[in-house]
Amino acid sequence: MTLNKIFKTALVGVMCLGLSACGGNNASKPNIANSPEEFNNDIDAAQSTKSSIWDLFGGTPDQKVQVNRYLWNASLDVLEFLPVQSVDPFTGVIVTGYGTPPGSGRSYRATVHIKDPALDARSLNVSLQTKGGRAVSASTTRAVEDAILSRARQLRIADKNL
Repeated sequence: MTLNKIFKTALVGVMCLGLSACGGNNASKPNIANSPEEFNNDIDAAQSTKSSIWDLFGGTPDQKVQVNRYLWNASLDVLEFLPVQSVDPFTGVIVTGYGTPPGSGRSYRATVHIKDPALDARSLNVSLQTKGGRAVSASTTRAVEDAILSRARQLRIADKNL
């Protein structure tokens, strides 16, 4: 083995050991309470200091987020001319790339947020931008929201006829 290879191997080993030392083991000595009140205080203190990724979003990992499926499908139908960049059905967010609607010369991109399981206008939030990064007029955004709501109602009526 060359000296360079030995050095790289030793460096990786030291980094792994350093990373494993960061984990720490909190089970070294249990805190034994003398009374039930002390036990409850210890539990409250331990729970108040714990944090998780869900604290950033204001939720819990077992929290169920519901998105109206008709609004979801209608949003994808109405904005089908835009390339979809990312979708998250758990939070109800659809992000599209730039695309040109039929009969228009301007490029738009959209971000749709469906924040409630109700088939209601308050559940839908649409944000449109032009290619230059400027926001689109409120009337255009309202027209897109109305188109999505109309398509969602059509989907719901068609679903009931089955």
